[in-house]
Amino acid sequence: MDYGYARVSTREQNEQRQMLALKAFGLERRRIFLDKQSGKDFERENYQRLLCKLKSGDTLVVKSIDRLGRNYEEILEQWRIVTKEKQAAIVVLDMPLLDTRANRDLTGTLIADIVLQLLSYVAQTERDYIRQRQAEGIAAAKASGKRLGRPPIPLPQGYDRLYLQCEYGEMTTREAAKILGVSHSTFYRRYCGDKKICFKG
Repeated sequence: MDYGYARVSTREQNEQRQMLALKAFGLERRRIFLDKQSGKDFERENYQRLLCKLKSGDTLVVKSIDRLGRNYEEILEQWRIVTKEKQAAIVVLDMPLLDTRANRDLTGTLIADIVLQLLSYVAQTERDYIRQRQAEGIAAAKASGKRLGRPPIPLPQGYDRLYLQCEYGEMTTREAAKILGVSHSTFYRRYCGDKKICFKG
């Protein structure tokens, strides 16, 4: 029996290209398992369902190796489970060398293993590189004094007058927050915190 597997990282991403490729291979929609989840590991509901269905002589078809996953070690482990433990074949449509149906001999298996390790390494390296660039970008932004996250909430009208009244003890922060229509914690943390001064509420 032939089964297809498709994966996109988020619910907003479109899986259409993968589905078309798997259907062109000859798979019916009911034999294609789809996950909308990150490829960082294999704890995905539909992949696990597919794995339970696979048996000796079956074939698992994916469009590309990164649709299977992005974790180098786990891709190799899942490849071993499917081909060695389950005795099923794997076909990677974008990489004809990764077709274990036609490469059952020793040389073919060796070539497939080498190509798989190289592609899995590239997928993992790309993922690590993206994380590194994100971390470096955040560090650079912080070093240059840029604020990260959502922009500050604008100060409401009448804030300055109420701020001074709180500062001179004429009003509590709770009273000021109520007049401004914000929660006490918001007034105390967000507005008073920006002024580097604390009031008793």
